[in-house]
Amino acid sequence: MSTIRWGIIGVGDVTEVKSGPGFQKASNSQLVAVMRRTGHLAEDYARRHNVPKWYDNAEALVNDGDVDAIYVATPPSSHKEYTLLAAAAGKPVYVEKPMALNFAECQAMIEACEQAGVPLFVAYYRRMLPRFLKVKELIDSGVIGDVRSVTITLHKRPDPVQLNRETPAWRVEPAIAGGGNFVDLGAHMFDFLDYVLGPIRSARGYAVNQAGAYPAEDHVAASFAFESGVVGSGDWCFSTFQEYDRTEIVGTEGKVAYATFAEAPVELTTQSETTTFDIPHPPHVQQPLIQTIVDELNGRGRCPSRGDSGARSTRIMDQLLADYRAAHE
Repeated sequence: MSTIRWGIIGVGDVTEVKSGPGFQKASNSQLVAVMRRTGHLAEDYARRHNVPKWYDNAEALVNDGDVDAIYVATPPSSHKEYTLLAAAAGKPVYVEKPMALNFAECQAMIEACEQAGVPLFVAYYRRMLPRFLKVKELIDSGVIGDVRSVTITLHKRPDPVQLNRETPAWRVEPAIAGGGNFVDLGAHMFDFLDYVLGPIRSARGYAVNQAGAYPAEDHVAASFAFESGVVGSGDWCFSTFQEYDRTEIVGTEGKVAYATFAEAPVELTTQSETTTFDIPHPPHVQQPLIQTIVDELNGRGRCPSRGDSGARSTRIMDQLLADYRAAHE
């Protein structure tokens, strides 16, 4: 087993705890270089995390001979650019989610990596977190029978940072994020359902901006159908009075319920009883998925979150936001 030497493009908040240390703590993995356009911030990150090299230029990091693989942790608006840069250098790419601004960009990224003969992975890390693997285990075991429907509810109070017009928040700027909080958070929810129940065939929905606090949509209602025949519905609102996070997968013999973001137990309900499973997250939530990438690059196993699966979530976002985007161009 060889050591995979990583370089990170964009060392923002997500890399401080969720992902960055995972590259250092995964087996046969090493973080050797980081990049941020503001050089002193890249230098500061490298110093605090004991990373040997830092850059303020992405091309310089990608072309560093000591870097074997690239993690793109910038906002979605630059995912395509940096993925194509890494692919041209013949280096595997691990890109943050959402995978890109739209499905067309995802397709371009997949094609570039295929032509270069390098793998493309996407940071939908719930596919390897123990709590979510428990959900998949329960569904796969047949304990709730044949799955019939899925219901998603995600309600959140407004984020004060996003309400401050003098402090731009890129996650609610469509030109940078591809949409708003729905794109940022809903992408995780759809991707995990894709992992558990298979691809979604089609989705229909309505997106609005009810509070008018920022350019992006702040409320989306949707219905969707899986290729398997399972149907679902969802409601995502980011200007309510409460925090509520619950997904229910209902079958002929019971149901499984879980929170995608809140720290809540997984619930299994059958006709006879309700059982809960309180499974904590690891300190660095991306580390389990990172380990599967490192293992695959060493010829052992296969990472479950790849370009083709990551693109499917973006395709769903495109379908649900098509009318809203057209009306706000």
